[in-house]
This record gives sequence, C-alpha cells and structure tokens, in this order.
Amino acid sequence: MSHTEKNLQQEIDELRERIRHHEHRYFVLDSPEISDAEFDSLMQRLRDLEELNPSLITPQSPTQRVGGKPREGVSQVSHSVPLLSLDNAYTDGELREFDRRVRESSGRETVDYVAEMKLDGMSMSVIYQNGMLLRAVTRGDGTIGEDVTENARTIRSLPLSLAPSAREAAKLPDRFEVRGEVILEKNGFERLNREREQQGLSQFANPRNAAAGSIRMLEPSIVAGRRLDYYAYALLANGRVPLAEHRQVLEMLADLGFKVNRNWRQCRDIEEAIAFCHEWESKRETLPHEIDGVVLKVNPVALQEELGATAKAPRWAIAYKFAARQAATTVRDIQVHVGRTGALTPVAILEPVPLGGVTVSRATLHNEDEIRRLGIRVGDRVLVERGGDVIPKVVRVLHDPEPESTREFVMPAQCPVCDGIVAREEGEAASRCVNVNCPAQLKESLLHFAARKAMDIDGLGEVLVEQLVDKGLLRSVADIYKLSEPTLVELERMGEKSAQNLLQEIAASKSRSLERLIFALGIRFVGERTATILADHFGSLDELAKAPAEDLETIFEVGPKVAASIYHYFREPRNMELMERLRKEGLRFTQERKARSASLAGKTFVLTGTLERWSREEAKKRIEQAGGRVTASVSKKTHYVVAGADPGSKIDKAKSLGVPVISEQKLEALLQ
Repeated sequence: MSHTEKNLQQEIDELRERIRHHEHRYFVLDSPEISDAEFDSLMQRLRDLEELNPSLITPQSPTQRVGGKPREGVSQVSHSVPLLSLDNAYTDGELREFDRRVRESSGRETVDYVAEMKLDGMSMSVIYQNGMLLRAVTRGDGTIGEDVTENARTIRSLPLSLAPSAREAAKLPDRFEVRGEVILEKNGFERLNREREQQGLSQFANPRNAAAGSIRMLEPSIVAGRRLDYYAYALLANGRVPLAEHRQVLEMLADLGFKVNRNWRQCRDIEEAIAFCHEWESKRETLPHEIDGVVLKVNPVALQEELGATAKAPRWAIAYKFAARQAATTVRDIQVHVGRTGALTPVAILEPVPLGGVTVSRATLHNEDEIRRLGIRVGDRVLVERGGDVIPKVVRVLHDPEPESTREFVMPAQCPVCDGIVAREEGEAASRCVNVNCPAQLKESLLHFAARKAMDIDGLGEVLVEQLVDKGLLRSVADIYKLSEPTLVELERMGEKSAQNLLQEIAASKSRSLERLIFALGIRFVGERTATILADHFGSLDELAKAPAEDLETIFEVGPKVAASIYHYFREPRNMELMERLRKEGLRFTQERKARSASLAGKTFVLTGTLERWSREEAKKRIEQAGGRVTASVSKKTHYVVAGADPGSKIDKAKSLGVPVISEQKLEALLQ
C-alpha cells in the first residue's frame, strides 16, 4: 500500500469512527453532540471518498447502514420492510441533480413529485389488524425497532380503531401498516421543560429529543401527559404500497382517520418542487411544530419500485434541509471538558439566547486551533448556528470590541479535573491529560465499557458511574466485577431490586463476544468495525496483544496510526494488568476466527427486476460480503447486471454498453 493509500485509508477509518460515535449519541442516547449539518458533512465526505475508492467500501461502513441499534429492556420487533432514512440535499443544484438521476434511471423526460413537510420527530410504524391497533414499533436501526405499543396508545391523534366504512372504502387487507412521525409541538415542548425545571430535572434540548425520549419510556402514564402527536405519511399492505400514486396514499390515510400534514403539494417537475421548498423555508416559523426541511417523493409508485433503494435510503425520495438558524450572543466564559481519551475540549458558555425553539447557552469550540482560527475571546459578541443540535457551533466573531473588555483563552497546563500534566503531541489538534487515573477519563471509560455496543451493561449510566467513582468504589473498569449488592443498595436512588438487576447485567456481560471486549477497552482509534476485524483476524485477545506493529499494519482496514495505537496500548503495564484482572473475572478472551471471502473483489453489479431467491437487500449483502459492489445505474464500469422478472430499461442500457446480463443462478455460481 502506497503512502497516499495509507493516508486515504486512515482518513476513512477516522471518519467512520467519528460518524459511529455521533450516530450512537444521536440514535441511541438521544443526546447529540454536533449539529445535523456537521454530521451530514462528515457523512458526505465519507461517501465522496468511498465513491472515488469503491474497493475501500465495507458492508459495516456508516454509509451502508441505517442509524443505531434499538435499546434492550423492551421487546424488539423486525420491520416487514426496512424503515430507511433519507439522503439529504442542501441546495437547488443538489435537488436538480437528484431529479437528473431519477429521470436518467427511468428514461423519463419529467417526473412529478409530492413535496411534504419534514417533521422533526421520531419515525414509528403502526400495525393494524381487522381495523384495530395491534402494534407500534420505533424505527430502531431501520431493520429492528422497539415495541412501544402501550405508549403509542396514549397519543390521541393515533386512531385505536378505524371506522368500518373507511376500511371498506379503502379496500385494504385485514392487516396493514402505517408509517409516520411522532412529534411534540412547540407549546407542549415549552410546557414540558417548564415542568422539568420546577422538578429540578434536566431539560430536553429540542422537541425532537423530547418526543423520542417520551415514546421510549417504560411508563405509559407519564407519556400520556406529554401530549405527543402522530402524523402519518406512508401505507403498506403485504409489504407494498397498495395504490398507484403517493398522493393517493396521503389522501387515503386522511380518509382512514389519521392525522396527515396538510401542507403537501403535488409538483409537476423539479422546479415546482424547488419553489415549494423556498416557500416553506420562509414560512417555517408560522407552524405550531418544528420542521427542518421538505421531503420530495417520486409520485408514481411503480417508478418508486423501479428505482428501488440502497441499504441506507430510497432512491426515489430526498430530504431538502433548510439552512441552519443563527443568532447573536456573548461569550461569557470558555470552559474545558475532559473526555475518555484525556482530550481537553473547550466549550463556550454563552449568554442564553433563543434559537430555533430552544434556549442556547453552550457551544462547542472543538480545540485550541479552532479558537485561534475564529479569533474568539471571552467577552466577544459572536454568531451561533443551530440545526437541531444540542451544542451549537460558533460561526464567527461579530465585531472587535475593546481589548480591555475581553480576555484571551489559554489552554490550561494542568488538567482541570485532576491537576495532571496537559500535553499536545506533534501533528495533533487536541491537548490531552496524560494522567491515566484522571477521574474524568475514568468516568468516560466506564461509560464506554458499559455501552450497548461494548459490554452492554444496562443500568450502569452517568448518574451511577458518577456516584461510584466519587465514592472511590470504581478505580478501574475491572472494579465493575467486584461490585456487590450491599455496596450498591447504599447508593442514592438504588434499591434492592435495582441492585440485583444491575448485578445480573454485569454477570451477563462476561459472556459478550471478543469483538465487543476489544471495543470496550477503549483503545484509541479502535471502533466497532476495527474491533470486529481484529477479533476475526486474531481470534484471541492474547494474540492481539502480542502482535508487532508491522503485523498489525498488514491487516485490511488497519492503517499505521491505528496499528501504532493498538501496539502501544498493549505495551502499557497498567493495561496489561487490567487484562489479567478481566481474565480472572471470566470474560471471553477468544472466539473462532472467521474466513473472509473475496470471490467478487473489484466487481460492480447492478440489480434490476424482481429476484426470486433473495430480496434485493439480501443479494446486495451477499455481493458485498464477497468483496463486490452494488450500484444503482448501469455504466461502462459495471461488470454484471443481474436481471430478475420484469427488469425494465436497465437491460437495454446494459446491452447498448456491452455489459453482461446474468441470472440469479449465475450470480449464485459466481458467489460460490
């Protein structure tokens, strides 16, 4: 691998890890750290790099998946059809480019669209059986969601039963599915936060987080008091849309008694759709609920089916995101937060200012270099921007006040938590506390170790970790396995039953897979994907610990920076001591090594028509697992077009370019 290729792989690895972290904060914890625009920028950069270097795409990349996994503690339900997210557009040009792809893929001169409000809430699927609400399921990771039926029943705008006359007129089967968005209107959000403030509880950052946090609570009686709303936007019967046009779906949903956002419009072409987007961007503040954009959907359902979807998003719909909202305020102070890796992150403490339906009082400044780039001083008047995030970003300093009225920020030479030495390595943007026993790092390390995608210890959250560390009961992640019921019941808000449940979770974590343990150790630059690769390659934590740095570099998707981090981690005596303590507690240090197939490495496929043996998603997954790539349209770079029943115009395009057209049977032979 050349130096350039190594740098490229390193950038892709780092992007994937950053995106996975923020997906976890957003989708699982309901506690995002960055704005939607910043997250979308990270994702777009990764997409661009992967499109230019398709051999580096992996099935586990954030671009190939949908969001985070559902929480445990409640029943999990598989969706009949994946509940996908949407690709985003931010400019008129990106909308026109989307339209061009749709027209070229379908061979049409113009396409009509339906434009709808993009409600800022949480997606939920509702199943009806014989006209009665049977089950409600959150989106989860798009494939599996949480059963929230009892909570959904408290939403007054969601019908518990459907009028027989409406059902008869709709001519739907006995069982069908409605998809929509759970939201909390602005006035309800403000009321909820006032109540929480009076009770001494933390406030929700925005209506979206409040809706998501409410519908997933375990106590329906509390949910009932929060006045959630449900807007329907999709209808499925036997896994398919039962009507010829999407506009008919919206009309039928309204006829069935569902609340449908009435501010939708059928547009004859993309220019009408763009005009609709501009109209509502200027009128968004007039609505009683938050919207963060407009969704454009291809109106003819047959064309939707022909266009299909990627693993992440449908090709027949796109979300036009409104520009982030901005406000001016003053920087009162700049404080420093210490993270799990010891990184010191400066945060601007702002004069509270209303922005996009919430009061903003903090903004991340990322690192010392960013502060210098922006020229921010304590006391400056600044412009802050928010696109639905918890901690907005500072855009720029608005003016240069008198120097005596402001104060320069200086990164502390000692850790603000433990007084340890702060150092900044050459070539790095972050300053770090070098004390591995720093309480701030320990708390973050414990939370990471117990996280869902790591050792999955449900119940070991921020409040409990804070108590356990402050009382000296946890000085290492290994101490988790020394906790006892008498110790736990003495803690605040920890009863006997809660203590027993936590100890059961801790005991169960000992059987977690090797890849989870590797991820849980918190080795710098080693995320879920890299942990899986390492577990598959070595099959043993001991073998991984012994590996020389040069051997680590030869592993697929492990670059020099990651290899060096792994190597140095296992050369630190305190880390090896931790390993031995975890071994004595009975954690799994081995697993069977998995062979990796590369039979289709470098080959590009296009799927068209209805496949018999597999769904398109299954076929795509099999091809990618064998090292191949699946794209949406046929080009000279396509190696094979796999044709099922009723393949459409892609067959003609393949023949005109001389691209081989093969059957499912031939694809299966290639896979074998």
